[in-house]
Amino acid sequence: MAFRLFRRNREKRPSMRVRLVRALGSIAAVLLLSGIISILEYRRMSDYVSELIASNIESINLSQRLADITREYDQQMLAVVVTNDIAIMPNFDLEDFTAQADSLKASVKSPHGMEMVDSVVVSFDAFMRTSLKFDEVFLADSVDTGEWFFGTLQPRYNEFRHDINILNESIHEDLQTNSANFDAGFYRSIIPGVVSVGAGLLMIFLLLYFIMVNYVNPIYRISAGIDAYKATGRIYNYHFDGDDQLANINAGVSDLTEENHELKRRIKALREKE
Repeated sequence: MAFRLFRRNREKRPSMRVRLVRALGSIAAVLLLSGIISILEYRRMSDYVSELIASNIESINLSQRLADITREYDQQMLAVVVTNDIAIMPNFDLEDFTAQADSLKASVKSPHGMEMVDSVVVSFDAFMRTSLKFDEVFLADSVDTGEWFFGTLQPRYNEFRHDINILNESIHEDLQTNSANFDAGFYRSIIPGVVSVGAGLLMIFLLLYFIMVNYVNPIYRISAGIDAYKATGRIYNYHFDGDDQLANINAGVSDLTEENHELKRRIKALREKE
């Protein structure tokens, strides 16, 4: 009874092929999982760098907007000087400029860029404080408006332009750096993972093919030959090239079946003589 139970339990075990495929499949699953993790890590880094690049582009647009607003105001004041007509004196939208400057501060991420924004704000403040004296200077008979404009106000505007140009250069450098990091990150995170997963899967398939052809299939044929001999008495005649332990086992099985067949033949002959 116990022997039968043992045989039933043994028969329920997965075959050699199934166990081999499961083992190699587990390795393949680990490789695929590592590849998926690599891709997810790349996506995380890609999202982060993309956000930085978008922030850089926004900073460039805002910086250019501040430069355009201030340049237009400076040119309008120059027109007043040239025409000597105070009636066309422009009104500067300080609220809009301040909102743009606050947005620029929020979009700049690097510490160096933040320092540059502060410098732009300071130089703009100096320019605006000087420009507020324009009406007083224009109406004063003792002051030449043109000399004051080019000697006092314009240098303040030039300082502002200088600071905002430096800010733009800093933002462009950050943009180039982030773009380069994005490209380099792609190859660092994706390519090695894809290559390792692909090479690993190829090695698994090659190993599976090698084991199947050289070990599993011969074992199945040996087993089939033994079963055929036990069931029908057909001579065991399976042969394959090789000089390893499996070939020795096959040769041993062939010898045993031949000896068993010869023994049965002799026993049968003795019984016939009786």
